[in-house]
Amino acid sequence: MTTPAFWETKSLSEMTKEEWESLCDGCARCCMIKLEDEDTAKVHYTAMVCALLDQDTCRCTRYPQRHKLVPDCVVLTPERAGTFAWLPTTCAYRTLAEGRPLAWWHPLKSGSTDTVHEAGISVRGRVVSVDDVHEDDHQDMIISWVEQE
Repeated sequence: MTTPAFWETKSLSEMTKEEWESLCDGCARCCMIKLEDEDTAKVHYTAMVCALLDQDTCRCTRYPQRHKLVPDCVVLTPERAGTFAWLPTTCAYRTLAEGRPLAWWHPLKSGSTDTVHEAGISVRGRVVSVDDVHEDDHQDMIISWVEQE
């Protein structure tokens, strides 16, 4: 009989820092620039990502300093994981906070960091740096391929 995985037995707040960090599947959807409709408060994802994102690896190039370098980079904690309705439904933090199991393509399940890309979940090949888009064109970059609800 196999021992259940830590994400199946522990709450988010019971996880070690290493376990918590390993939940990131490397999709980089949280690094996408989001625009909020002032009238409806609806959050729209765009095909733009933070300038700190390495678009090939889908990892932050300045991860330890990201919150200092990008003031609106969200601090995701176990306590807050279930409160961000804008997180995509595929996000492991949201998934576990909502009591759902990790998807087959999640690296913790598949054993490979490539499956998130193979499954079409990551932003690889689908985005541009926010620095490459004029501010007047940001609204034109809204996309609909990220599931939030």
